[in-house]
Amino acid sequence: MRFRSIPLSRVLAPAFSFRFSTAMVCLAVALAGLLTAVAPSTASAQPLPNPKHSDPTDKFHPLEPWLPTPNVYRTASGAPGSQYWQQRADYKIDVSLNDENQSLSGTCEITYHNQSPDTLDYLWVQLDQNRFNNDSVAITSKSAPGIGSQATFKFVETMLAQRAFDGGYKISSVTDGKGGEIDHLIVDTMMRVDLAKPLPPGKSTQLKIEYSYNIVDATVIRARGGYEFFEKDKNYIYEIAQWFPRMAAYTDYTGWQHHQFLGSGEFTLELGDYDVRIDVPADMVVASTGTLKNTDDVLKPEWKTRLAKMKKGEDLEFIVTPEEAKENEKSKSKERATWNFTAKNVRDFAFAASRKFIWDAMPVKVGDQTVLAMSYYPNEAEPLWSQYSSESIAHTLEVYGRYSFEYPYEVAISVNGPVYGMEYPMICFNGPRPEDDGTYSKATKYGLISVIIHEVGHNFFPMIVNSDERQWTWMDEGLNTFLQYLTEQEWEDNYPSRRGPPEKIVPYMRGSNQRPIMTSSDEILQFGSNAYGKPATALNILRETVLGRERFDYAFSQYANRWKFKRPTPSDFFRTMEDASGTDLDWFWRGWFYSTDHVDVAIEGIELYLIDSGDPDEAAERKRKQKDAREDSISDERNRELPLRRRIEWRPGLKDFYNAPDYDEDKVEENDRKNYQKFLDKLDDEQRAMLRRTTRFYVVHLSNKGGLVMPVPMRIHYADSTSEDVQLPAEIWRVNSKEVKRLFLSEKEIVRLEIDPKREIADTDGGNNHWPPKLEPSRFKLYQSGKSSNPMRKAAEKEKAAEKKKAEEEKKKAASADKPSDEASKKSDEGKKPKGEGEKDEPAKPKKKDEAAEAEPKAAKDKKENEAEADSPEATDE
Repeated sequence: MRFRSIPLSRVLAPAFSFRFSTAMVCLAVALAGLLTAVAPSTASAQPLPNPKHSDPTDKFHPLEPWLPTPNVYRTASGAPGSQYWQQRADYKIDVSLNDENQSLSGTCEITYHNQSPDTLDYLWVQLDQNRFNNDSVAITSKSAPGIGSQATFKFVETMLAQRAFDGGYKISSVTDGKGGEIDHLIVDTMMRVDLAKPLPPGKSTQLKIEYSYNIVDATVIRARGGYEFFEKDKNYIYEIAQWFPRMAAYTDYTGWQHHQFLGSGEFTLELGDYDVRIDVPADMVVASTGTLKNTDDVLKPEWKTRLAKMKKGEDLEFIVTPEEAKENEKSKSKERATWNFTAKNVRDFAFAASRKFIWDAMPVKVGDQTVLAMSYYPNEAEPLWSQYSSESIAHTLEVYGRYSFEYPYEVAISVNGPVYGMEYPMICFNGPRPEDDGTYSKATKYGLISVIIHEVGHNFFPMIVNSDERQWTWMDEGLNTFLQYLTEQEWEDNYPSRRGPPEKIVPYMRGSNQRPIMTSSDEILQFGSNAYGKPATALNILRETVLGRERFDYAFSQYANRWKFKRPTPSDFFRTMEDASGTDLDWFWRGWFYSTDHVDVAIEGIELYLIDSGDPDEAAERKRKQKDAREDSISDERNRELPLRRRIEWRPGLKDFYNAPDYDEDKVEENDRKNYQKFLDKLDDEQRAMLRRTTRFYVVHLSNKGGLVMPVPMRIHYADSTSEDVQLPAEIWRVNSKEVKRLFLSEKEIVRLEIDPKREIADTDGGNNHWPPKLEPSRFKLYQSGKSSNPMRKAAEKEKAAEKKKAEEEKKKAASADKPSDEASKKSDEGKKPKGEGEKDEPAKPKKKDEAAEAEPKAAKDKKENEAEADSPEATDE
């Protein structure tokens, strides 16, 4: 760090040269150069790349060469093109849930509409349950976990259960609309269906697939759906997802999206209409995507009455009460019931079923319609769920609707079960529960609220804004986590959001084990930080610091509305945000989404320049003051202390004009004053006033140590105890992305500078953000060191303890022998004499805990810590 005070004499008026006209020109040129170096550029909307002058390391190099070429399907503005198309698949499904062996079987009829301009010879169908085959790519490609010297019972249980589980689809038949067999080939989690004749544009075809599979125990094997068994009442909660053969997506940008389902990259699906009939034991309650069509067949009269009452009111109502749910656990009906649900224009379908479900609901006003926010959960989830689940749903619909579009469906459902956090159209699965005694930690409470906000929010991204999750996880998880943060902050002041604030992403950005956000979903490192936290933080910074709320909110809403019920790609998002905000953001996308650079802006130094008036008297006085203020050197100080006689003292002939007592090298000659006056006479009043200005010219030296170019928020502190916040635009780095100088003009003295005082740009090193450097103390704790033991000492201590124990036993025996044997005598003696030494009352010593007893509280503590960490959706989203 450095601070230099330099007169502007060499810029305005070099001392005593009096070539003032030239000096003024120099000042103008110098200041113009400095100001030009830091002035923000006027960014063009979408500049065409010039390959002859391209530098891929240039932080402001146009992003256009990296993006797909705009066409009739997707425009350069980020909007769908005039000939945009997407496929469609409608489903009619009959499925039966077997509560005896935890399996599911059904028939799936698909009507596939070819709305592309291409003729299709075959179709691809997703068989996601095949991920649980022991020979699947997902399982066989897993790296060995770090076992080390110890492992948990849970870990071993999971490994053994996974090996023993008979997972995957059993496909009984694949036929066409007329019942004819269709050739098909299963390739891991995908199935190719070879059409009898090609499917031309504008036509449709029918498939009918009969299938079954075993439902996974989601409490043992991590999954996005499965069952949970309750030992005490012998009941199950089923959360059923990826439960039917689903059409793979066929798109304009990738053709068939048939990347295998490996666990991380989720789903790429077509929109369509569903008619689903779910056959379950008659005493089970079913929650599902869609609208229940046969309420009279499956709902008790009192449930229907409560539903009707709730729809007319404003408050939460129990449809199935906690008491009814407890009674229902005992029934174990052998009868069956079929629940019929329909859903329009959704990309997927999921449901949950159990005898244990409490069911509550509340109406939420969304535009002109009323949405039912509903929650299904066992008594084990109380009192947490009835207080927070449906309220969290309602809050999410209200806030997300303001930033994107109104929720279009009739219901929004949250279900408690074995899956910690997973989303589907109109329904989501959420795991947090209180302890067995009904108490819960702060982490559990806010973990529940956050995961419900997040999973309900997924209805907007990607269920409606239908992005390709198999390729780009961040397009739904990142955008959704960003909106989750905004929604959490509207829940209450100081809500403990885990993702969104820039400072939260700093540890990840500082690390080396990372890949760019624009990485294929199955190749991401540190999944949660990469696909959730970093893009959410980037969008928060884009909103608060780069664009401002007004421009960002408008552009983001444009993106959401342009692409609802359509399939956007990253380039559509990038282009829409630039087009609607009117801002060149290539540098932002490049840095945050295409690189692993981090933010680390440092203040390297500051220089002060003052205007030199050219007045010779002022210059002489200033020089004298500098001499007087200058401290003697160590040599001068010590030489004066020595009894030295200088040569000039004993040889006077050496003295000349310059040794005379009246000689003053700083004396101003009259001719100097006259020349200065002549200079002044040539100036106008404004120029003469300029020479007398006390304006300070500060040049601040900044360096970009992290590589990620960003705006530079600064706070300037002045000597009069006031401060000023300024922001340098990111374009300040456009010529030199490693270091820049910025000129500040001030009438006041600057005493302190700091970068990013409001923690808004995720700067990873606050230590270099201050001038002068700020000393932050680190603390260390004191402890007493203990003496180490050795086998010999341990043996001696053991022997000594045994001897002590033996002596105590002998003492007790002797005391017992001295006691009177006659009971009457014993009673007579009581109260007459004090107790003997061997009979003295002693407080009971606490029993020593064995290792198993100590391990139990630790396991409980670990469980709580894991739950606190698990309020990230990827805890289950794998």
